[in-house]
Amino acid sequence: MKSAARTVVLLELLAERGEQPSRLDQLAQELGVPRSSMYQLLQTLVEYGWVRTDATGSLYGIGIRALLTGTSYLDGDRRIRLVRPYLDEASDALGETIHMARLDGTDVVYLATRESHEYLRTISRVGRRVPAHAGALGKALLAERADDELPFADGLLTTLTKNTHTDRAALLADLSQVRERGYSIDREETVPGIAGFGFALRYDTPATDAISCSVPVARLTREHEARIISVMQEVRVKIETRLPPVSGVPDWR
Repeated sequence: MKSAARTVVLLELLAERGEQPSRLDQLAQELGVPRSSMYQLLQTLVEYGWVRTDATGSLYGIGIRALLTGTSYLDGDRRIRLVRPYLDEASDALGETIHMARLDGTDVVYLATRESHEYLRTISRVGRRVPAHAGALGKALLAERADDELPFADGLLTTLTKNTHTDRAALLADLSQVRERGYSIDREETVPGIAGFGFALRYDTPATDAISCSVPVARLTREHEARIISVMQEVRVKIETRLPPVSGVPDWR
């Protein structure tokens, strides 16, 4: 079990660093394991494609097997497959960037994205993690839970922009408004210059998935905001109607 946990932590660390390579001594020190043990683990993972190394054998990064596993997760999830066409529908109707994400602990993870033709932002790639308190997708999902069930410890929350809620009381006040409205609003809390509107998908209780629309604040008129909310609410209803519980399908958590 200890070896398995060490392997998972190593892979997550390499994945988090992306294109930034790591050295053997650096990894051994950060994970607190002997250099010889780390070397053996890395060599095994390189052999099976989970880790890649450079021509000198001194630098390490995440391998292609991680991509294949991640793709299997997306392809094997019935909900993601069924939601995708509705993301296309919302994108065509609004001309803005549309996301689907899932709550994972204190973060949301992007599962699908339809980019706007007006502006392309690679920051919203599939697999990206964002603190749940800092954006429309996360706040829509947090609002589906009671305040005393939120996955946050005491203390300041992570700051992404000057508008991010870092105080728990401010976040709770915002979530109360989300519950009243039925959707969340992100006013440049995740990315400067970008607003977002989030809608929890209530085919689970409490909801674990949400959809959102992101738009540059420079072209967010009152009329466009009203249209975004209207279209996204209609899309949410269509998705929830299409995705009732199905017998014989695992209830993944």
